[in-house]
Amino acid sequence: MKILIINGPNLNMLGIREPEIYGRETLADLVNYIREYCDNKNIRTQFFQSNSEGAIVDAIQEAYGRIDGIIINPAAYTHTSIAIADAVKAVMIPTVEVHLSDISKREGFRKISYISPVCIATLAGKHFKAYTEAVDILADYIKKQK
Repeated sequence: MKILIINGPNLNMLGIREPEIYGRETLADLVNYIREYCDNKNIRTQFFQSNSEGAIVDAIQEAYGRIDGIIINPAAYTHTSIAIADAVKAVMIPTVEVHLSDISKREGFRKISYISPVCIATLAGKHFKAYTEAVDILADYIKKQK
């Protein structure tokens, strides 16, 4: 099984950006955390981070036929990007949306997700653990589809 993990805008600033919300761990720490978890489950991973909406859409489209599942933290694009939602819908790859913080307890505009309706699950407020839970959700989902 191969999973693509996509991190959206400003996640490259983890450890610096609002550490009271996102913590002091970096994107590299997150990648290592997920990679180690997946290696122990014999799941191959590919990582992608971009601050650009178009690049994220391209990464989703390029996953078609090559990737079994997607974990996406669309970050601020969660609340604005119909294009990313349409890309997820178009490729029909099972996708789990994750957020480090609990977006339901933040500013009003953060409570709206254009991505959630096209995902098999959404996890928020669990910090790095959201990603490993997303791995398990995808693995179970993909196994049931075969």
